[in-house]
Amino acid sequence: MDPAMERQLRDLLDRDAILQVIHRMARGLDRVDNDLVLSCYWPEAIDDHTYYLGGPEGFVAYADQMTLSFISCQHGLLTHNCEIDGDDAHCETYYTFVATAAEPPHFMASGRYVDHFQKRDGEWRILSRFTVVDGQYDLLPSQRNANRPSAYAPGERPVSLDRSDLSYQRPVRTRTPRQV
Repeated sequence: MDPAMERQLRDLLDRDAILQVIHRMARGLDRVDNDLVLSCYWPEAIDDHTYYLGGPEGFVAYADQMTLSFISCQHGLLTHNCEIDGDDAHCETYYTFVATAAEPPHFMASGRYVDHFQKRDGEWRILSRFTVVDGQYDLLPSQRNANRPSAYAPGERPVSLDRSDLSYQRPVRTRTPRQV
């Protein structure tokens, strides 16, 4: 392989590895999978996350408290920009965070993660993260389906804030079709 193609391939592989860390972080936060979240940081990392400023272990405790105050939540990852300079990368990733409370109003936030990644022994992880919150919103339930019965039977809701969530099933198990 020629050197230019090899550099392009390395760049693509590095960018993908960095984006996979960002995706793992979001999944780990939404599922309270602390090992998954911690695998995204170097041990001495600093996370400046609005009301929390400190290391990964403390951030996990802070995030768990927030997540567990809702019945479900999800991070949507949007525009991602990444500049790689050797074994350092500087990234900006836009996000939306939507959380369903037991009772309305529900919650949404939007903003950006501004990250400094570092590659060590072939592995990319976050060395520092600054979370910029651009907006926070209270959400009311939609009236669109207000007159329809729930799509799920009692006890059938497939959302869990832990590893019992549907997304961890291998293979995924669908519900049994109902006669209409």
